[in-house]
Amino acid sequence: MSGVEAAVDMLRGRRWSVLSGAGISTDSGIPDYRGPNARPASPMMYGEFAGSAEARQRYWARSYQGWSRIGTAHPNRGHRALVRLEASGLVGVVTQNVDGLHEAAGSSRVIDLHGRIDDVICLDCGLRVSRASVQDRLARLNPDVPAAEELEHAELRPDGDAVVEDWHDFVLAECERCGGRLKPDVVFFGESVPKDRVTAAYDLVDAGEVLLVAGSSLTVMSGLRFVRHFWKAGRPVIIVNRGRTRGDEFATIKLDEGTSEVLDRLGDALSVIGATEGP
Repeated sequence: MSGVEAAVDMLRGRRWSVLSGAGISTDSGIPDYRGPNARPASPMMYGEFAGSAEARQRYWARSYQGWSRIGTAHPNRGHRALVRLEASGLVGVVTQNVDGLHEAAGSSRVIDLHGRIDDVICLDCGLRVSRASVQDRLARLNPDVPAAEELEHAELRPDGDAVVEDWHDFVLAECERCGGRLKPDVVFFGESVPKDRVTAAYDLVDAGEVLLVAGSSLTVMSGLRFVRHFWKAGRPVIIVNRGRTRGDEFATIKLDEGTSEVLDRLGDALSVIGATEGP
């Protein structure tokens, strides 16, 4: 039995949940953090961003350019396959991604564990605004700075942080209500995921009898903890990811393949099974 066939056999007739990572969005033109083409970089830490105007200036200058790719990305067949699979037992998706592509594809139940890059929050008064509106304000404040239209894979990160050398003259947009510090509403490194969101994520994955990991190396604990949770409970885990993951030892089935291809094949196989079995 092939790996995909074994996964189909494990999912058939069961309720199951998905934990997705950056690997599911690479076919939408968004690079992952740790794949073979990921560029080495030191991520912006939350404490650095919150405490340094210079750090915020550097981040927003890079994010202003990176948004040209992230903000125009479209769901790929992996995202669309998960929508189809809701008719075959999929109860929902917990995603580590911040790109919003699961919702754009039409998934009905999604928890954005690390937030959404298309939202911006004021760290001082809590006001939330759209990223598109902030992008427009940044364009007006920095008329001589082009919003890059073409970025190579190695010049972009999945949170929209692009390589920019000259950022020292970049003008920041401040909160229009209080003049405070604006930050994309995503969980930075060194920042904790809100407890209520973690609780909701556990509730979602626990609604399934099987957990399928799609495109995550599980390097950070925010994702690995769900795999360990399932393993400790004696419930099966399927991991679909190119290359090794930190959760391989907990996997019942490990598929070292692309997520789009595997999810598409699962969608085809499980929908055929459902149609064959009928009411």
